[in-house]
Amino acid sequence: MKLSEDDSKGYHELGIMGKGLVLNQEFKSWRYNRHFFTQAILSPKFVHETTYWTSKLFEELESYWDKLYLKGDNKKVLDFSLWSNQFTNDMIITLLTGERSYTMAGYFNELSDSEKAERPSALIDETVKFVHAIRKHILGFLLFQIISPFLRHYFPYFKNKSDDMKENMKYLNRRFDSIIKKRRQEIENTPLDKPLSNDMLTSVIIANTPRDVNYDKNINDKAMRPMTDIEVRGIIFDGIIAGTDTTANTISYIIYYLAHNPDVKKKMLDEIDRTFQDDKIRPITESDLHNLKYCEAIVKEVSRIFSVVNSFPRCLERPEEIAGYQWPANTHIRINIDAIHHNSEYWVEPEKFNPDRWLNEDFEPKKNSFITFGGGLRVCPGRKLAITELVCLTTLLYRKYEIDLVNKEASLRTVSSVITACTELLVEIRQRN
Repeated sequence: MKLSEDDSKGYHELGIMGKGLVLNQEFKSWRYNRHFFTQAILSPKFVHETTYWTSKLFEELESYWDKLYLKGDNKKVLDFSLWSNQFTNDMIITLLTGERSYTMAGYFNELSDSEKAERPSALIDETVKFVHAIRKHILGFLLFQIISPFLRHYFPYFKNKSDDMKENMKYLNRRFDSIIKKRRQEIENTPLDKPLSNDMLTSVIIANTPRDVNYDKNINDKAMRPMTDIEVRGIIFDGIIAGTDTTANTISYIIYYLAHNPDVKKKMLDEIDRTFQDDKIRPITESDLHNLKYCEAIVKEVSRIFSVVNSFPRCLERPEEIAGYQWPANTHIRINIDAIHHNSEYWVEPEKFNPDRWLNEDFEPKKNSFITFGGGLRVCPGRKLAITELVCLTTLLYRKYEIDLVNKEASLRTVSSVITACTELLVEIRQRN
């Protein structure tokens, strides 16, 4: 399946079609990019980096919470959805580019009347601008799918928005190119016997070069060439786009469902306490993840019952029979994730929030019934990273803090477009006894 021709025209105009993974319909190019993305993201070193940076950045988050909400008579209510967005932005940018991001520090500076973050203001301003540009792209690129070229080119309101989005894209490309150029120079200046950083950017730059541990100079295969800067930019950009809002909103929904299911929360806390033996400050490790199966089940069940991405579009390459009807090639369809995740043909008591379903030894979701990360050939290659980050973050939050909704009777506040985003989640936070 592929995007329809009408959809791809707008994406070509924006300059994102055919790059990276998400909007790349040229199979050889997509397969080449996916190979190196997957090789980097599934390496043991990258899993270590994920757990390391989750703990490291959570310590920074705690320092801000301590000053704003936990000391003395300070207010105890915070909007968790806003903090989770800052955290995941800093997390994914650091993991994928190796460049520190300081949006948490910027948000802290906005909220604090006196004390400011111990970070250079120029660095904070630069990364906040970068993240705002990424967010503008995520929220605005749908304009190039649903608005016709005529309106985008000649109707002042849409033309202004379209031109603004294209300028924003140029800025993002320049910023990524600058990061890539700087990293290439750092790699070049590092002796061959010295280690390099374990971020994705470094991994894809050195792929199929003498710095690559899998490099074999005797292989003469065009498909095994090093990546160009444009190819590197495409997969790093896609990784950041796909790994920020999805994770930030899922952790907010986890907090919401745990607050409404105290029996689930208690089982989770028991598992966390068994794993860490009352140690509330040591960093989480890869070995801890093997003991946090119930936390992982909670992540999967929240992702099933309240999908951040509720549907996705496809276009049939050839005639297909779907739901008993024959559809011609080039038919534009939309796959409803929510409908599949709540279908009683695939799930026992689909409307019930039940993480235990994932722990039954004989349980295995029916094929294509759990599609939070897509499915088939184009299943999300970053799914392991997402689950690892969410398990780590859930554990670090509840290991040390008691988190309660300010108003349990209030429904989730969300807005749906490309994703279903949590617009506000007010919580009270205090340290666990």
